[in-house]
Amino acid sequence: MSSTIHPVDEKLPNGKLAALGLQHVLVMYAGAVAVPLIVGRALKLSPQDVAYLISADLFCCGLVTLIQSLGATQLFGIRLPVMMGVTFASVAPMVAMANANPGEMGAQLIFGSIIGAGIISILIAPLVSRMLRFFPPVVTGTIIAVIGISLMRIGINWIFGNPFGPTAPSVVTPEHKAWLDAATAAASAPGSTLPAIPKDLALLPKMPNPKYADLGGVGVAALVLVSILLIARYAKGFVANISVLLGIVIGGVVATAMGLMTFDKVGKADWFGIVTPFHFGMPVFDPVLILTMSLVMIVVMIESTGMFLALGEMTDSKVDQAALTRGLRTDGLGTLIGGIFNTFPYTSFSQNVGLVAVTGVKSRFVCVAGGLILVALGLLPKMAALVESLPTVVLGGAGLVMFGMVAATGIRILGGVDFKNNRFNALIVAISIGIGMIPLIAPNFKQWMPHNLHPLIESGILLASLSAVILNLFFNGASGDNRDAIEAAKQAEAH
Repeated sequence: MSSTIHPVDEKLPNGKLAALGLQHVLVMYAGAVAVPLIVGRALKLSPQDVAYLISADLFCCGLVTLIQSLGATQLFGIRLPVMMGVTFASVAPMVAMANANPGEMGAQLIFGSIIGAGIISILIAPLVSRMLRFFPPVVTGTIIAVIGISLMRIGINWIFGNPFGPTAPSVVTPEHKAWLDAATAAASAPGSTLPAIPKDLALLPKMPNPKYADLGGVGVAALVLVSILLIARYAKGFVANISVLLGIVIGGVVATAMGLMTFDKVGKADWFGIVTPFHFGMPVFDPVLILTMSLVMIVVMIESTGMFLALGEMTDSKVDQAALTRGLRTDGLGTLIGGIFNTFPYTSFSQNVGLVAVTGVKSRFVCVAGGLILVALGLLPKMAALVESLPTVVLGGAGLVMFGMVAATGIRILGGVDFKNNRFNALIVAISIGIGMIPLIAPNFKQWMPHNLHPLIESGILLASLSAVILNLFFNGASGDNRDAIEAAKQAEAH
């Protein structure tokens, strides 16, 4: 290597670049595909559409990674070894939107809010880069902990069965449903003297569902979890870093042997497919939903700020205000691209930042190679169909680890907070976590509030974020600094 070339700008041999790029992709793959699976199933989309979401997500992951690592004009790209992926912080508000508006209409609302938030994020990036003092570790640690706790519900439902739909704890008694169907048909028949069936009349599910918490499925989830733990405990280096992905592969093999997983959809999927804009129709722009997603993006960009500063230290690169603004502006551009191409908000993946520290390879062209691999994977519908075919019980075992590690990361950041000499910090954490749990424990708390406010308050992550920021300002003022953010980001290896 020439002494005049900075390690970040070093161009390694193609074979080494491909191998190291694939390593980055494998480390982030399980986390990258989790969000389209969660949101697609919350929207009650068809398996083909969920597979399309996965393809679109991988394609955009690669595209935004290329922009961030290579740079595009003087406005976008921090030009450091950064892999971009969907942020888990956006999941809760998107699932809330999906539950309220399932199907293509919900998808149009979600993607409209993402496009709006992307545009706003691009515009406010210079301002956000100066807001770090409002997000010291006591705030970011609390927010990340609440994100992980909120997501745990999804992982648990993957294991035992969702609380709604075919795997609900209770189902409608078939005989009762048959009687109501017959009565409905008779009442609507020409010349019928029966009164019309009231609109939205429905039967109450009260028969235990034999599919809920099936021991075979729970066993598969447990096997995935144990496999991940054993690999993490006894494997070394790269293999240990992809323990979640390997656990999912083991679970998929066992599920196939048990007849829980078939490959019919994989066989029908094309080998090659183009990701097209507005696949689900033109986006719908709702101001409240855009505001909700914009608040999420502010939190995401603050996390990215700490990540970029930490990465600058790891790679001996100066991350000045201009570079920071370019990186944050790319978060916004990635989110805008995501909304256009039917996918989600993007941020730097901290797992991959941790991998830079572990391997010591600082070249940004490694992440460029990883971005090209992700773009290629996004153009392979068979790969997306394979992921979509995984039974939820397989994903549930991995979900406990992925989402639990997010919560653990928040706790680890809070471990560096001064609780001994500053009694207010404990109050900030305690109250903010409690407020963040309200939508999780009492989802109908908002029933008497104005409907337009619902998207803004049904995300525990947003409530906890607002609470932590306001309480920290009230008790501590705006006293955070870059050093605190860098130390916190160095610990955030799983979010």
